[in-house]
Amino acid sequence: MRIAIERMGGVALCLCALAALPGPALAAADGDRFRAIYEKEWAFRLQEFPQFASYVGVHDYSDRMGRVSEQDQARRHAFWKGIRAELDGVSCARLERDECIDYRIFVAQMDNFIAGYETQSYLIPFNSDSGFYSDWVRLPEDTEFRTVEDYRDYLARLHELPAVMDEYIALMRRGIDTGFTQPRMVLDGRDGPIRAQLVERAADSPFYAPFRDLPEAVAGGERAEMLATADQVVMADVIPAYRRLYEFMRDEYLPGARETLGASELPGGAAFYQAQIRQYATVDLSPREIHDLGLEQVARIEAEMRAIIEEVGFDGDFAAFLAFLRGDPQFYAKTPKELLAHASYYAKKIDGRLPLLFGHLPRQPYGVAPVPDEIAPFYTAGRYVGASLDARRGGYYWVNTHALESRPLYAIPALTLHEAAPGHHTQGALALEQQDQPPFRRYDYISAFGEGWALYAEKLGVEMDIYETPYEHFGRLTYEMWRASRLVIDTGIHAFGWSRQQAIDYLASRTALSLHEVTTEVDRYISWPGQALSYKLGEHTIWQLRRQAEEQLGPGFDVREFHDFVLSLGSVPLDVLREEVGRWLAEQQ
Repeated sequence: MRIAIERMGGVALCLCALAALPGPALAAADGDRFRAIYEKEWAFRLQEFPQFASYVGVHDYSDRMGRVSEQDQARRHAFWKGIRAELDGVSCARLERDECIDYRIFVAQMDNFIAGYETQSYLIPFNSDSGFYSDWVRLPEDTEFRTVEDYRDYLARLHELPAVMDEYIALMRRGIDTGFTQPRMVLDGRDGPIRAQLVERAADSPFYAPFRDLPEAVAGGERAEMLATADQVVMADVIPAYRRLYEFMRDEYLPGARETLGASELPGGAAFYQAQIRQYATVDLSPREIHDLGLEQVARIEAEMRAIIEEVGFDGDFAAFLAFLRGDPQFYAKTPKELLAHASYYAKKIDGRLPLLFGHLPRQPYGVAPVPDEIAPFYTAGRYVGASLDARRGGYYWVNTHALESRPLYAIPALTLHEAAPGHHTQGALALEQQDQPPFRRYDYISAFGEGWALYAEKLGVEMDIYETPYEHFGRLTYEMWRASRLVIDTGIHAFGWSRQQAIDYLASRTALSLHEVTTEVDRYISWPGQALSYKLGEHTIWQLRRQAEEQLGPGFDVREFHDFVLSLGSVPLDVLREEVGRWLAEQQ
């Protein structure tokens, strides 16, 4: 008992000493303690996830890959639980305002990491359109090649890929044993991106791409040796690893995947789904509350869509108008180049009008490019790929040119506003310019903020006079209806027992999305619970805050200042966004 008494006495003395400190000293003590905690965790994070470390410009681990075995998952969980306990010893109330925002974001990150382990989400390391195996294909693009050592590190990383592949296979095999898998219904054809890597020659593999044009500094015998090593690593390590994954998916995962659909059918499914909602939407709403909000938004948007049908004088009902938009050739590009040109036209048109609504714009440029062929058949209509952090490559607005008959031109303005500017590119590039923010915050992406902002950006196209025809306005409303319907469909599938066909019918009957896109989207919601909720919940919050600002500031409201302030936050949870806009409004009055 003596040791315990002495320890308790030490704690009491420590608390008394803290109580005797003046307010600023207490704040400094908590600030220093918090900084030490997050710096320790950040160092751990970089070491545990070497590809991420390389992405953020830390190259101490560039010859390694992150390991994913169950032992690795358990070790990280124990570490993060310890970090979370340490954070309880820091008072947000005693931190500076910016530090308190940092603290809340960091706590949320730790809670998400911990929940990811405790709900076993790591047993399903892929969704219907992407996964670790497709992310790895981008390693050549995401790697900095400036020195001979960079090439050697890259080869060492690839040499480790087979071991990590086997760990992923072991996790998925464990998922089969416990019933924690993707639904079998969404797996057909999803082996395409894996099968695409099973090439006969190293030179045909994307993993070999860095060696097709070696710099002049690599010459003579060293050049020959490196090319031979690259050929061997790709053919002996990488391709056999992908073949093992392909055969596992074909022979074990697909036959062993669960027959059920929603997250609620998984072991511990209700807790898993609520954790997914919290991670992606950053709200504590129940599935029922989200579902009801979705129904309310769907009804409002449908009324606006019907007004446009009346405006164009269409002779037919709502369903007939959707069929007209899906089937009339005037609304579709004839070639991939035509679709890309259409997207490029709107990208430049938007760029010229951004100063109407923004005082501060990012320095980083972006380009327009097609979605890679190997993932295009199951991919969404478009996506933003962020710039490299070394500024050697700009961002990219990907446009899906697969199945042109499912990519309507009238949707391109809204898609461009969302994925490029002032949507993901503007928000993401500005976030990376926030050099004063700690790295765990600067490099974070909070879906409710980022996707909510991008959906909000689609409607800014009305204020910038981007939409040129009633059909393009209908395309914007189709996109908004698409995101509102997600609130209904995602909760319907994962909490209320909806079938896949029920979800497809719901989305197809309310939007002008092609039936191909409707199907791929529903499969995405099935395989990625909760993520689809973030768009409308985030956008709804931003519009609420803007209306509040317009009402409180009246003629003094400046939309450029409002946008600049919101984007200056980087990426924050919705509750933090509400509080910070409230504080900003108080300062404006």
